[in-house]
Amino acid sequence: MRETLELKVEPRTKLGKGPTYRTRRQGLIPGVVYGGDSAPEAIQVDERTLVRHYSTGVFLQTLVNLETGGKKTRVIPRAVQVDPVTDRPIHIDFLRLTPGGSVTLDIPVHFRGHENSPGLKRGGVLNVVRHEVALRCPVEAIPEYIEGDLADLDIGDSLHISAFTLPQGATPMIRERDFTVATIAPPTTFVEETPTAAAAVEGAEGAVPAEGAEGAAAAPAAGAAPAAAAPEKGKAPEKK
Repeated sequence: MRETLELKVEPRTKLGKGPTYRTRRQGLIPGVVYGGDSAPEAIQVDERTLVRHYSTGVFLQTLVNLETGGKKTRVIPRAVQVDPVTDRPIHIDFLRLTPGGSVTLDIPVHFRGHENSPGLKRGGVLNVVRHEVALRCPVEAIPEYIEGDLADLDIGDSLHISAFTLPQGATPMIRERDFTVATIAPPTTFVEETPTAAAAVEGAEGAVPAEGAEGAAAAPAAGAAPAAAAPEKGKAPEKK
């Protein structure tokens, strides 16, 4: 089970653009709590506290106990609206978690058995296709993460969602197929091209042909008299 965050909030009695603007000027973030059998409740949260939790990157998957005037409500953050310029939170929505209900969450994926994987031993690489898996979970059994075993995976093998042991009552949101969560990919190596073939071609083109029958035929015969030059056209031969 994942840990629960304790967060103190205050009720927000005045609504509208003006009061909401003044709330933010006071260092508070307006929000709303909805869901269950109760009516929506307007609240306000300390900005520095909210920014600290939101900056962890897992705030929207964190269970929260909201304390308002001594009363605690079990909720989960569902949406955080941020300023488009400063990227700081300006509004937050919390969903009540009622006993016996269920909620859809993105659950982180962890892996074990790296040291026993034949593929990883041979230099393979773990390729994580899904770092999180969307699960529909009972509010009483929300896991902190799900874990897959790599012990029997060789290069080219895949780990599907069916290989994971899910908490009782939890079901994947993708049900029409046994989707892949991770694979063992072949090792990636870089092989530098050797210039041997290119050098051989260049050497063949620049080589001097060996003297032989063909070379001797091409060269003029040794001691042969040069051929007489042909007289120029239009000019009579000189008389002696």
